Amino acid sequence: MEQTLTTIKPETTLLHQLILDSVDDKKAEGITSIDLTKITEAISDYFIICHADNMPQVRAIAENVMYRVKTEMNELPLHKEGLQNLEWILIDYFDIVVHIFYKEKREFYNIEELWSDGIITKY
Repeated sequence: MEQTLTTIKPETTLLHQLILDSVDDKKAEGITSIDLTKITEAISDYFIICHADNMPQVRAIAENVMYRVKTEMNELPLHKEGLQNLEWILIDYFDIVVHIFYKEKREFYNIEELWSDGIITKY
């Protein structure tokens, strides 16, 4: 089944909720989801963005996302980066890309502004 701009796969919806729960588990701040399904140039269906005030918490959030997605949905990320410097961790699950920031870096890059054509939901 091909995905159109208006059809979201059920597994994407489940993954989206699991990631939101996973970042919340570790007390991420500023949890935001951007629905990019109506943007043809978008590289994924959703961005989930959050931040933490310290680098150990940034790592804990990322590790919890990867652990829960692996154990509960048996999925590994297609790509991940930033686990060394802990300023901006990106975890790519193809349909959903997770951005976990150290607070100052989130303010600097301001992804929400770059993708403001998407539907932004704050949690």
